[in-house]
Amino acid sequence: MTCGCCGFMMILLLLSFLSTASGYSDRDRVRDLMSKFPLIDGHNDLALQLRIRHNNRLSQIDLHNLSKVATDINRLQAGHVQAQVFAVYVLCGAQEKDAVRLTLEQIDVVRRMCTEYAALELVTSAQGLKDTEMKHKIACLMSIEGGHSIDSSLPTLRMFYQLGVRSMALSHNCNTPWAESSSTMYKFYQRQNNSLTHFGKAVVEEMNRLGMIVDLSHSSWDTANAVMRLSKAPVIFSHSSAYSICNHSRNVPDRLLHQLKKNQGLIMVNLYSGFVACKGQANVSVVADHFDHIRKLIGAESIGIGGDYEGATNFPLGLEDVSKYPTLIQELLRRDWSESELAGVLRLNFLRVFEEVERVRDTLTGSLPSEVQIPLEEVQNPCRLLLTRPHQGGQKSATSSVCITGSPGPMRPLVGALVLLLTANLFALV
Repeated sequence: MTCGCCGFMMILLLLSFLSTASGYSDRDRVRDLMSKFPLIDGHNDLALQLRIRHNNRLSQIDLHNLSKVATDINRLQAGHVQAQVFAVYVLCGAQEKDAVRLTLEQIDVVRRMCTEYAALELVTSAQGLKDTEMKHKIACLMSIEGGHSIDSSLPTLRMFYQLGVRSMALSHNCNTPWAESSSTMYKFYQRQNNSLTHFGKAVVEEMNRLGMIVDLSHSSWDTANAVMRLSKAPVIFSHSSAYSICNHSRNVPDRLLHQLKKNQGLIMVNLYSGFVACKGQANVSVVADHFDHIRKLIGAESIGIGGDYEGATNFPLGLEDVSKYPTLIQELLRRDWSESELAGVLRLNFLRVFEEVERVRDTLTGSLPSEVQIPLEEVQNPCRLLLTRPHQGGQKSATSSVCITGSPGPMRPLVGALVLLLTANLFALV
């Protein structure tokens, strides 16, 4: 060992001794850092669990203390989560059926829980995130998880924005008529060499105009690449990890990470064991490997955290619920991440992206709302009403195909509930 190395090791040992002697531990350091830069978490599916477990009846529960889930107000506060992006998600099985209605109901439950509890506050802007931090409240942002929620309609997208939605993932585990999923689980709208259609491009452009964050988690790699080349604003992967560490199709390969860097966007690392470890039980160290890889490849300024709690059931040892985020930050500090890098990961990187999305919106204020409509032959939706030309005398007339929605009669609600409960954790959550 050279004299220089000996000197460096002596300094580290001295700092460790002084830290121990002063009683200022790594845990204290994490607490102070996260108190100054509390976390903005990019993805949480609590709203879905409220539907599955409580049928959205908030009057029957106390959000401060919930059992059988990983998220409640007390644990968010313990985990220094100052802002939570809540997913507004409905199952892919609702595509071509009642996805819009179900999405509205999920927006309603998020708005209710974030307005009926004093510890929470619904926000719709980057400034709102900063304001709630000053008030020591937990900010709630809403993000639609899956483009099937807009039923291929730009007016529907705009109305969701009016209700407070500020982000949308273009797909979930199913293709839409205009964007492609990373999953092959469902057979909706299979196609080749057309990962983002003309209408899909119009969706991205309208989201840019509105100031809505484009989320590429769950999108196919070809769709993600096309969107990043098109979007005028930074995009995010709200809950995805590094493909080079775990080769799952939901993770992001290095070539797309480089493209994300050019876009000045953000990858918010997912903590679900199946996406960070691929096989076996994950731990905090494996999760940190994803952070290290992405930092080395494109820099810490491109990284955030999107835990995906409530969207899956198996999380790494030491990261079992939202109160455990300090454990992850402590591991990154141990790996020589600087406090300025971690301040970015915790919140500043997301704020930068959100502010830039809003800046792009402001440059497009002179643009009129898009009137692009998807061709009916691309939708192939039997539930769409087709308006015809008026008959003589000015009376309206319309024709519609039969819309098959499931079992008829009094058993339909029961069948629907059973399908929801059986498929939620098996097919479509993460």
